[in-house]
Formats: sequence, structure tokens, C-alpha cells
Amino acid sequence: MREAAAGRVADPPVEVRRSARRRKTVSAFWEGGTAVVAIPAGFTRAQEAHWVERMVAKLQQQTSRRRGPAGDDALMERALALSAQYLGGRARPASIRWVTNQQRRWGSCTPSQRTIRLSHELQGMPGWVVDYVVLHELAHLLESGHGPHFWSLLEVYPRLAEAKAFLAGAAFAASRAAHGPGPGDGRGDPDWDLIDDEEQV
Repeated sequence: MREAAAGRVADPPVEVRRSARRRKTVSAFWEGGTAVVAIPAGFTRAQEAHWVERMVAKLQQQTSRRRGPAGDDALMERALALSAQYLGGRARPASIRWVTNQQRRWGSCTPSQRTIRLSHELQGMPGWVVDYVVLHELAHLLESGHGPHFWSLLEVYPRLAEAKAFLAGAAFAASRAAHGPGPGDGRGDPDWDLIDDEEQV
């Protein structure tokens, strides 16, 4: 069940989703530019208002911490550490940064410029999933295509299959949320972020 949050200024716009299956948790995540707050169906309007305000503020703080120069510096440290651990330090990007205009890819790489961009859709996903995406893009600095040599570079990552499955599931869930149940192709490529923050009520 979906409801628009009443009485809130659309900056950011907020959507409240009540769920009969949700009992003791509240979660918040971005769908495009909309902050979605999922709450138990039994919440009163007062409880809804309290948790919407709390979770949207927390979501905005989380997003602001992960964007900008400081977040990009942390990404570079992470990328260099992953390169050293899994690629012998051979993949060294000139830059790696979060971007908000990459709606159809988890990550992208321009090997000629040695630049990597990660979609903000990844923020809030498990660290090992983000590490896989970073490592995937780092591997493109060594091999531009997706042939056997490319995948051989990634075989050393212990959670390779698990991370790929996680992203496929996230994309599929996002696709269903956007278009509703249907045959679809299952690829998803969500058009919104999956930043997720959950608290006990």
C-alpha cells in the first residue's frame, strides 16, 4: 500500500508506504529524487509524522556524508586498496567519484582517461557489493571488454558470484517497484537509488 505523505514540502518529496507485513521496523531509501519511508500499517498519524521526519533527516545526512570531495577521497583510498589486494596494484585510476546522473549503470569507466564513476544508487548497499563494483571498474583499466581475460581478473574476488547476484536481485526488485509485477526481462537497471536505512521501532 502506498500513500503520499501529507503536509510535507516537496524538498525532497516524501512518499510513505504502509505495509501489513512490517511490524517493528521502519526503513527509508531514495527512489529517484523521492525519499520513500516504509512503516508498519498500524502506525498512527502521529507515529508516521515522527518517523518520517526522523528517517528523512537521517537519509539526507547519510547521503551528504557520502557525496562530495571527502567521499571521493575515501573512494580513491578504497580503490587503491582493492587494486593492491586483488590486481597487484596494477589498476590505478586518475579519479573515482560518486555521481548522481548515472541512472542506468552501477558503475562506469573511461579507460583512456583512467576515470571511474559510481552511481549513487550503490550508496547504502553492503560494502562487499560496492567493493565488487569498484573492482569491476578497476579491471576495466586493464581490460576494456568483458571477455574471458576480464573475468579472470575478477575471479580472485571471493564474493564475486554473491555480489553479482545481489545486484541482479536489487535491479529486479527496483524494476518491479517501478513497473509492477510482470514478465519483464529481469535486468532491472533501476532508475533510482537503493540507499536503505532501517531502524527498530
